[in-house]
Amino acid sequence: MPAWARLPRSIPRVEAVALPWLPRWPHADPRAWLARFAPTRRSLAVGLGVLALALGAYLVARETSLFAIDRIEVQGGSPRVDAEVRRALVSLVGTPLVGLDGSALLEKVDALPAVVGASYDRAFPHTLRITVVPERPGAVLRRGPESWLVSTSGRVMEPLLPSARALPRLPRVWIATSTPVRTGVEVPGAGTSIAARAAGLAGAFGARVVAASYSDGALVFQLRSGLQLLLGDAGEIRLKLAVAERVLAMLPPGSTYLDVSNPGRPVSGTGSPLLLQDQTSSRG
Repeated sequence: MPAWARLPRSIPRVEAVALPWLPRWPHADPRAWLARFAPTRRSLAVGLGVLALALGAYLVARETSLFAIDRIEVQGGSPRVDAEVRRALVSLVGTPLVGLDGSALLEKVDALPAVVGASYDRAFPHTLRITVVPERPGAVLRRGPESWLVSTSGRVMEPLLPSARALPRLPRVWIATSTPVRTGVEVPGAGTSIAARAAGLAGAFGARVVAASYSDGALVFQLRSGLQLLLGDAGEIRLKLAVAERVLAMLPPGSTYLDVSNPGRPVSGTGSPLLLQDQTSSRG
């Protein structure tokens, strides 16, 4: 019989090896965590006391003459515009700076015909400082013998005296004698308003323009030289005028009109183009 094989006495064993570090979730105590950030009774009492003092100081400053307005400074406009702003805000003298109603203040200033916009600053203890953006004259609105100064934004700024009718030398925009005109609002009539704003965009070129008109979707400038400048619609006014300024120096003698309604293809000619018939006026 074969001899029995003898098994080795030592059998391999698997043993667990202890890791040097095991991740553990930290033990969170919500109460302890909140206690670290919660204010103490003493700090809470101090904070409430400071808040009460600040509120009391605000109420005192608001209701007393401690910071009352006694001076209104205006800057940004002409002396005449600055004086108009001061007159519009004279009712604020003696009222406190702290409780100033800024929205109502700006509404009063913006309503002035010669002002585009404004901002204000409280210069404690007693000064209110106003910075205005004034309207710029762009044209003269004519209604028979009457005249008004119109801003570049198309708003009626002020009436002009007959003796000063020719000053400053700005383009004229004519309206019917029955058309009402109010200072501080836009020029009456959509076409007239477009013509006034276009004249305001003319800049230095405006010195060449006698009159501006807009009718049936066509804008026309009557130049002091007698030439009629056709601008087409009211878009790209500055580009069209820049093209016109260059082309005017090259026009053949005897030209009576220049059409820059298409700035890329200016056209000049003699006579009165069909577009201008019964539409323009050469009144100054």
